[in-house]
Amino acid sequence: RDPAEALAALPDLDGIEFMQKIAAGELPAAPIASHFAMDLIEVGPGTVTFRCQPGASHYNPIGMVHGGLVCTLLDSALGCAAHTTLPAGTGYTSIEIKVNYLRAVTADSGPLICTGRATKPGRRVTFAEGEVLDNQGKVVATASGSLLIFPLEKS
Repeated sequence: RDPAEALAALPDLDGIEFMQKIAAGELPAAPIASHFAMDLIEVGPGTVTFRCQPGASHYNPIGMVHGGLVCTLLDSALGCAAHTTLPAGTGYTSIEIKVNYLRAVTADSGPLICTGRATKPGRRVTFAEGEVLDNQGKVVATASGSLLIFPLEKS
């Protein structure tokens, strides 16, 4: 689906409504989600959960899922969790993210479940954290980050 559909709805929906519509399939997900085999499966106030099915196409040269997939999954979860706290007409972008990789990930580790939580929502900066669990419920990575909050430009 054309991502322009979601961008057109963005100014009129508060963050949680926007994320709920994506999770329900009423609005298209961000295009990057298809590249990383991620689906937004749960949305609540200050929290989101993604499911990701890693495959061999996500491998690095030594036969493990590239850390960039796990980092992207966490960055998406932290950002979307922050978004659920925002009023309509407001955007965000990552300022920084710190990821701790705790276990190797392969295609057999999936599906991965990644939950992000806004730990301190703010008007200018929101702080968030999250973790990724493998299909055995073991934590494979954690992250903390901060996100800049700003008004969206009217188009």
